[in-house]
Amino acid sequence: MSQIILASASPRRKELLEQIGAEFVVCPAKGEEIITEEEPSAVVMELSRQKAEEVASGVLTYNEQHAELVTPQDILVIGADTVVAYENQILGKPKNEEDARRMLSMLSGKKHSVYTGVTFVFIDKDGRTGEHCFYEKTDVSMYTLTEDEIERYISSGDPMDKAGSYGIQGRFAIHIKGIQGDYNNVVGLPVARLYQELKKLGVSIWEY
Repeated sequence: MSQIILASASPRRKELLEQIGAEFVVCPAKGEEIITEEEPSAVVMELSRQKAEEVASGVLTYNEQHAELVTPQDILVIGADTVVAYENQILGKPKNEEDARRMLSMLSGKKHSVYTGVTFVFIDKDGRTGEHCFYEKTDVSMYTLTEDEIERYISSGDPMDKAGSYGIQGRFAIHIKGIQGDYNNVVGLPVARLYQELKKLGVSIWEY
C-alpha cells in the first residue's frame, strides 16, 4: 500500500490531480513562506520545496512517534506553488481589492508569464527520503480591460485567492487572448509535465 500526499489547499490543484486518475490525500503546508530567490522560476521551486518538505517532515515525525499505528509504505509528497510575473516582477495573491486592481491594470493588454514550481519528496518504507524539483512556464496574452470590466471582476471576489488576481479557468476566460504553453500550468499544476518527470524517475503515479 502506497500513498500520495498533496501539500496544497488549492481546490484547482486537487481537481487537476483527480482528472488524471491519481488517488491522494490533501495535507496543506501551513508554514510561513520564505523567499530568498529573485528569479520567478527559482522562487516557485523554492516555495514548492518548502511546502513539500514541511509536510514530509510531519509525516516522518508522526511515523516515528506512532510506529505501532503505522503500516510501512512508500509515500510521495507533492508540493506546488504558482506565481504570475510581468517584466520579471512577481505578482502573488492580492492583499486586498486595491492590490487586485493594480495587478489587473498592469496586466491589461499585455503578455505575462505564469510559473509553477513542483517538488516531489519521496519517503520509502524505511523512512529514507529523496527529492526532485522542476518548474513550468506558460506565456499568457490578455485583452485590454476597461475600468468597468476590472471593477466587475473584482466585485465577484474571484481574484482574491489567485496569483496575479485572475483565474484563467473561470469567468476571466473572456479576457484571455491566447497562451503559449501548458494551460493547466496556468490553472495551478502542470499535470502533463508532472507525469513526465515521474516517468523519467521510473515512478508511476498509479503505483501510489
